[in-house]
Amino acid sequence: MQATARFIQELTGFDRVLVYRFDEGWNGQVAAEAGNGALPSYLDLRFPASDIPAQARALYASSPVRLIPDAAYQPVPIEPALNPETQMPLDLSLAQLRSVSPVHLEYMRNMGTAASMSVSIMVDGRLWGLVACHSASPHHMGVTTRDACDFTVQSLSMRISAQQREQEASSRVELGRITSRLLTSMATGTSWPEGLVYVGQDLLAQVNADGAAIITEGIYTALGNCLEEEDVRAVVSWLETDRSELDHFATSNLASEMVSATSFAGRASGIAAIRTSELYPSWLIWFRQEVIRTVKWGGNPHKLVTEAGRIHPRKSFDTWREQVHQHSIPWTQAELSAARDLRNAIVGIVLRRAEELAELTSELQRSNKELEAFSYSVSHDLRAPFRHIVGFAQLLGERETSLDSKSRHYLQNISESALAAGRLVDDLLNFSQLGRTSIALKKVDMNKLVEEVVKSVMLNQADRQIEWHVDKLPVAWGDATLLRQVWYNLVENAVKYSRDRSPAKISVSGSTKEDSIIYCITDNGVGFDMAYVGKLFGVFQRLQRAEDFEGTGIGLALVRRIVERHNGTIKASGEVGKGATFTFALPTPERKGRALA
Repeated sequence: MQATARFIQELTGFDRVLVYRFDEGWNGQVAAEAGNGALPSYLDLRFPASDIPAQARALYASSPVRLIPDAAYQPVPIEPALNPETQMPLDLSLAQLRSVSPVHLEYMRNMGTAASMSVSIMVDGRLWGLVACHSASPHHMGVTTRDACDFTVQSLSMRISAQQREQEASSRVELGRITSRLLTSMATGTSWPEGLVYVGQDLLAQVNADGAAIITEGIYTALGNCLEEEDVRAVVSWLETDRSELDHFATSNLASEMVSATSFAGRASGIAAIRTSELYPSWLIWFRQEVIRTVKWGGNPHKLVTEAGRIHPRKSFDTWREQVHQHSIPWTQAELSAARDLRNAIVGIVLRRAEELAELTSELQRSNKELEAFSYSVSHDLRAPFRHIVGFAQLLGERETSLDSKSRHYLQNISESALAAGRLVDDLLNFSQLGRTSIALKKVDMNKLVEEVVKSVMLNQADRQIEWHVDKLPVAWGDATLLRQVWYNLVENAVKYSRDRSPAKISVSGSTKEDSIIYCITDNGVGFDMAYVGKLFGVFQRLQRAEDFEGTGIGLALVRRIVERHNGTIKASGEVGKGATFTFALPTPERKGRALA
């Protein structure tokens, strides 16, 4: 560019020749300059996009050479004003002798130039920049010299295009290697997010990012210098609402589009994001930190002069410095292309695994139906024999009045064991039937439901001293009968496992978070060791001795199945001797996907 500026200045005799390039916002920067000292230097100065508006840029793209030999010219009208055949004015867009805008002539006078010539730098069919020539006095040039300048600038354009393609190709090769490693890790991992996390540095290097975050099915994973989870979720929410039609999005100035992003612009001024699911809010987002830089403008770019209803160009071209904030290094086309390629690979892997899961699900559903039918049959057939055992044991005790105390103790043990086995069979029957029970979804008043359950549980606990703290609960969306079973089991457990406390303290609360409804029950009972929390919701899994606390070991498994059938989740936390907390989440009707507790 410097060699081109110097050559054209020597060839044409203009006082100053600038090579002027546009950025992504059409602001211009003087990248090279040659002159004889008659006009001030503009090297490295920037000029706002308003100096060369869109219609002027379109004209530069269609007509590459423009010459104004004397800014003080007197325009001559065309006679006749209208074409006699078409009755339309003559189109002078591509004419070298056409008059120019009065605003542009005023701009030239304010700049101190009496003559100018511009030659467009076109790279791959797009206006990349200009070679701008200025003189302090009128300066005319012949056609041959103008053609020579055009040829020279075309040579520069080809050189710029070749270098850009070379850099882009080199970058694509390196990014291709990184993408290959990412694909290998995703294909061999148990899930694509886990595969990407395993090669986290490659994920960041793929687009030269400072940090990254993955949100899929509500699960949040962060890498590198990333934002806090709540800020990332705010970005995802903004993408889902304001950019919902896009599969990918990138900007180096997020704060200019998302107002709330100003609060974390220092850590994430630039983002590149790809959508990984059409059904759920699932995104992979890369972040770039803010890069504060000082820009030298040729005059104040924010100053606009208006007089007599017409906009006038600014008069000052003195160096005006501005410190630019909330911008990151811009994303290159090669980086954005690599991000799109990764998205296509993720979607391909997700689809392939979805097909595998669909086939596996079909097999599991068939097996589950067989198991449910078997458990239903066994449970149903066992109910009558256990009732017979209890009934005949009671009849025997009443008939044989002469039995000693040990014999009566044996009969009592037979009855109690048969009753316990009967309760177990009933619970198993309920558990097996739940998989086939249809769910009738509607609004459920959880306050009324919890109140009824507490009264029911406390019928047999009249002598207990319990402090209840029940907050106002949000309305749920689900099957009232099944949700009553959830509350009954949770409340009964809280009462049962806190019976050694005086007073026992049980609290129930609820809240709404985004598009999920969260419910929580806490007690101050015996608690449990978190090392065994994974067994808590399994069938026949007990964390307390059977002789200490009655129960069949199926209640919490039943609770989890009901919650999951509502597309919700449940979790527990506790500490030995200090109580336990159970939290379950249910989705609202608007939510797509599972609600996370």
